[in-house]
Amino acid sequence: MSEFTNPTREEIGDILKKYDKIAVVGLSDNPERTSYQISEAMQKAGYKIIPINPKVKEVLGEKAYPSLLDVEEDFDIVNVFRRSEHLPDVAKEAVKTNAKVFWAQLGLENEEAYRIAKDHGMTVIMDRCIKVEHALTK
Repeated sequence: MSEFTNPTREEIGDILKKYDKIAVVGLSDNPERTSYQISEAMQKAGYKIIPINPKVKEVLGEKAYPSLLDVEEDFDIVNVFRRSEHLPDVAKEAVKTNAKVFWAQLGLENEEAYRIAKDHGMTVIMDRCIKVEHALTK
C-alpha cells in the first residue's frame, strides 16, 4: 500500500500562490509536446520557467540547463515531465537544490521518489497537472 497522498487542493493553491519559479525537468522545445504547452501556459500566467533538458539550449526564451544542479539561480518547484522510472533520480537531484516542491506531472507517480523528496522536507505532488491545478485555484 502506498503511503503517498497529495496535498489538498487548498494546499496546492497556496503553493502556486507562494512560489513562482519552476524548474521543468524534461521540458521539450517542441511546441506540440505537453511539457512545452503546459510550461508556456504557466509562463503566460506569470511564472518563471527554467528548462531542464540536456538536449536543448533554450526553450520559451529561457536558457536551458542539462540538470537541476547546473541552474545558477534559486527555484521553488521542480516540475517533472519524465517517465515514472526516472523520478527517483530526479528526486535525488532535487533534494540537493533549494526547491521546496517536487511535482510529478499527470500520470507520473513513484514511491521511491516520494520518500526521497519527503525525507528531505520537500512537499510532494504527483499525478497532477500544474496547469490544471493553477486554473482550479484562481
